[in-house]
Amino acid sequence: MAKTPAQRIKKHGAKAAVPEHSLPPVINPTTQRTPQKAQSNSRLIVIAGVVASVFLFWYLHLLTLNQMTQLSGGLAMPDSLIGGFSTDYIAQLRNAMDDAARGQLNYVHKTAGTLFPLIFGFSWLLLIGTNVARKSWRWAMWAAPLLFAVAHLWSNVAIDSVLASETPDAGSVALASAVTVASWVLFLLSLLCGLVAVFLGRKDATARKDADPTS
Repeated sequence: MAKTPAQRIKKHGAKAAVPEHSLPPVINPTTQRTPQKAQSNSRLIVIAGVVASVFLFWYLHLLTLNQMTQLSGGLAMPDSLIGGFSTDYIAQLRNAMDDAARGQLNYVHKTAGTLFPLIFGFSWLLLIGTNVARKSWRWAMWAAPLLFAVAHLWSNVAIDSVLASETPDAGSVALASAVTVASWVLFLLSLLCGLVAVFLGRKDATARKDADPTS
């Protein structure tokens, strides 16, 4: 059995013949994660998130909640009322919907009503983060989608609560209405922040290109 270099040195001392060897080469030394490639990957994630958000908005507000009016005698779901709703409207809606219809709305809130604000908020955080370089602006613009996600999830719970009550409390209805209105306002504000972020990102990219004539 062949001796190792350490065994040869121990037996023969300085006269030991130790074969030359070298470390194995690095695998794929040409593979590099450049900033351009990382930015391209982040843009793909943002695009996927925006597409998913658009689909979920359509599915939740334009399809599912609109179809729910068939179970309420044509009355719109509270989620769709941008201007809010009153105690009388909730009482009228509750009388028009049976337990099965209210249970279906609760299921919508737990599925698409939960996925939409979470995916939208996460996607808009990435959209703003990848396009806005200034840290102070980035944090200020991040507030809108974060607060929207909180308000939307809160409105789901508040609406289910007032519809489940036999005699809706005026204070609870007012809170649910206020949170729903805030959710819509923050959603529109988030869209505006997204447009501003894209504009700033393109502006910065143009400025970098003009500063680097070799690009």
